[in-house]
Amino acid sequence: MSHQNTSTKSILFALLANLGIAITKTVAAVITGSGAMLAESIHSYADCGNQGLLFFGLKAMKKKPDIEHPLGYGKEIYFWSFIVSLILFSMGGLFSIYEGVHKLSSHEGLNSPMIAIAVLSVSMILEAASLYGCITQINKLRHKVSLWTWFKNSRQSELVVVLGEDIAALLGLFFALISVVLAVVTGNPIFDAIGSIGIGVLLIIISLFLAVKIKSLLIGQSADSETNIEIKNMLEARSEVEKILNLITLQLGPQVMVAVKAKMTKVDSAEQLIQSINICESELKKKIPAIQWVFFEPDYDE
Repeated sequence: MSHQNTSTKSILFALLANLGIAITKTVAAVITGSGAMLAESIHSYADCGNQGLLFFGLKAMKKKPDIEHPLGYGKEIYFWSFIVSLILFSMGGLFSIYEGVHKLSSHEGLNSPMIAIAVLSVSMILEAASLYGCITQINKLRHKVSLWTWFKNSRQSELVVVLGEDIAALLGLFFALISVVLAVVTGNPIFDAIGSIGIGVLLIIISLFLAVKIKSLLIGQSADSETNIEIKNMLEARSEVEKILNLITLQLGPQVMVAVKAKMTKVDSAEQLIQSINICESELKKKIPAIQWVFFEPDYDE
């Protein structure tokens, strides 16, 4: 549950920052006529919608298992995270490129460029605050590993998406600011259009990167290596288990499914064997609360 609270806080930080930034950018884009600013405003509105979808995914994954979904709805969050990455690609990236290409041939110059520069500068501060809030929440979970290692191994798609969005937003704002400044300094509005195209390319790269990461979770990825090792070590330390023959885990949102094939310590009856298995299952769930399902099969060592 603490993991879910962490995700909720990170999404909320990003939503509040993006909503304020989107409205400010829109006003500035109308006043200045900046294509890069318009691209950034669309990007911020898309991010607001994305955070709404992630909230929906967090709520949907809480639904209890039923006949058609016996392992629950935990992977709902992966589906909505994948949709968010597609929206970032289409609404953010493709629109920014389209706007930039359009401005290349019909840019009328910037009006009141200092407004655009001021808005972009303030937006960078707000986005940096949102990114800091996200990383602060992630730090509670990453257990002293590097941020990149956490990103590669994390099974929390919603946090991965928020981190990716925040980084994309901050870099996009930097591109927009540089393009507007160059347009003002050189007097050539073409730099503004180039900035819009650069923002679009950046968003597409990050969205595809996120989509590939989430795809692994969506099609069925194991629990992280740390959890797998902990499960294996715990079972091997049990007196009821003589040898682990096979261990499979599956990450299902915040829950984990475990399937074990093991050579059990010899006992006098089937009832005692069943009791040994039940003890192992109970201890696993007690040690690692994320484990919701355990399928335990006793077997011979071939």
